[in-house]
Amino acid sequence: MGGLMWGCSDRSRNSIARERRIVRTILTLLLFLTPVAIFHSFGESPDKPHRKVVMKVDPEYPEFLRTGRYEGYVVVEATVLPNGSVSNVDIKRGNPMLAQYATKAVLKWKYAPGPNQTVEEVSFHFKPGSSNNF
Repeated sequence: MGGLMWGCSDRSRNSIARERRIVRTILTLLLFLTPVAIFHSFGESPDKPHRKVVMKVDPEYPEFLRTGRYEGYVVVEATVLPNGSVSNVDIKRGNPMLAQYATKAVLKWKYAPGPNQTVEEVSFHFKPGSSNNF
């Protein structure tokens, strides 16, 4: 045998081979499952109809956070009343320091009127040097 297995017993070779198979299997699963996890986290369901946003307010992104290189995604759910106004915003995931600014902005948004109350998911990407955060 060659390489790292030189001088190893058959039991050690089998153990090393088994560990390598396990590692390869785990890496293969991660490779195939990562795109699904990303879509689930930040994608929107194509089955769920969304209310049209008629007025957006950009979130504040304070200078001290930009210069401090604070970057991240924030995902919130907005409860939209039939008249289109936002009555409540729940933070689903993301940096709490950035989430407070996303929440304040979404509370000022206006949606198209609808027949009933809906819950809309909104994602923001806070990134230094970027003018568009969502």
